[in-house]
Amino acid sequence: MIDANTLEQALALVDQQGLSEQTISQLRQQFPGCHFTWCMEDDIHFPHSYRDTEQYRVYLVDSRNHCSILTNEPALASGVVLAEVMGE
Repeated sequence: MIDANTLEQALALVDQQGLSEQTISQLRQQFPGCHFTWCMEDDIHFPHSYRDTEQYRVYLVDSRNHCSILTNEPALASGVVLAEVMGE
C-alpha cells in the first residue's frame, strides 16, 4: 500500500526538517494516501521498528482489517508512526 519510493521520500523530508507539527502537516499534504502519526518512543510497544535513526523510530501501520496493527511490511502499510527518541 505504501510504495518504497513514497516511504523514502517521506522519511527524507523528516530527516531534513525534523519532527514537528509542521513536518507532520506537510507530510499529510504531500502524501495524502498515507496516514502519519507522531508520538514518543515509549508510547510504542512493538518489538521491531521498520527503521531507526538517532532522532526517531519508524513503525508501519496496517489498517486493512478495521483494526490497525503494526507491521514491518511496507506493502501492507497504509500509515507511518514516527516515534520520537528522547535523550536520556
